Amino acid sequence: MSATVLAENNIIFGPINSRRFGMSLGIDLSPATKQCNFDCLYCELAPTATVDKQDNAVSAETIITELKKHLNNKIDVITLTANGEPTLYPYLNELIDQIDIIKGDTQTLILTNSAMLSDEKVYNSLLKLDQVKLSLDAITPEIFKKIDRPHQNINIDDIVKKVQQFSQKFNGKLFIEILFVHGLNDTKEEVLKLNNALLSIKANRIDLGTIDRPPAYPVSGISYKELYELSQLFDASLPVHIASRVHAEANNTSYTNEEIINTLDKRPLTMQDIELLFDEESKNRLLKLIEEQVIIVKKLDNLEFFTPTTHLIRKKDK
Repeated sequence: MSATVLAENNIIFGPINSRRFGMSLGIDLSPATKQCNFDCLYCELAPTATVDKQDNAVSAETIITELKKHLNNKIDVITLTANGEPTLYPYLNELIDQIDIIKGDTQTLILTNSAMLSDEKVYNSLLKLDQVKLSLDAITPEIFKKIDRPHQNINIDDIVKKVQQFSQKFNGKLFIEILFVHGLNDTKEEVLKLNNALLSIKANRIDLGTIDRPPAYPVSGISYKELYELSQLFDASLPVHIASRVHAEANNTSYTNEEIINTLDKRPLTMQDIELLFDEESKNRLLKLIEEQVIIVKKLDNLEFFTPTTHLIRKKDK
């Protein structure tokens, strides 16, 4: 990523070259202090008591004034985020409307923990955006509370229902992010519960990640190998992508042509994944399969995936 440049009041930051979202210009909707309805174990910000509203809010007019100074045609997305949870920002709907007036062809994106979808005003505001990234770390209530440490009365069952509902109504690009914490949500049982919930969510991409910055609490992430193994537990119909490569080590596994085709049919991989998983002979076999057009490259939302030209017919598809 490129170096971050902070604007006045630290409201605008970037642009940052995000591999997942393109050239991103960030807007911090809580520049002065952390204000969040979660106190996640893995948060890179210091532990803070949860809140259900912002008491310290910048005006929409101030944000727009700063944004105009930095907006240009090299920006792919204007990203709404915060030191905390951006959907707690009280003028969100007004701000989105004002950004739409000046953004031109630039896309709007928000990074949210999903909890405020239960608020009708927030729900309808997010429908106006071009891209939405929703977090969903766990389905089991006990695990959800341990990882995300939500504000009182926030219920994971309600969040899942609203995410499913939102995904069916939203006309833009929807991304789901799952962040795995060692010893908590990285079990087969929890992944299968996530899988079942995701089958009812209409998402463009599901990003699997882990801790890659110093966390607020003494917890640790999982390895790339473990992320890859967990990715295999998700249904092949789900657009799962391994977003984090922290602690990644080359696996150097040998794959036959049949194994390459079967692996990529089950879970399309990026070149970064292949560099970590395949040995040199397997990479050469892959190149040959590409030359023969057995394997093709498909671009999906800034990422290139390798996938078979013709998908395999599995028993459950018959």
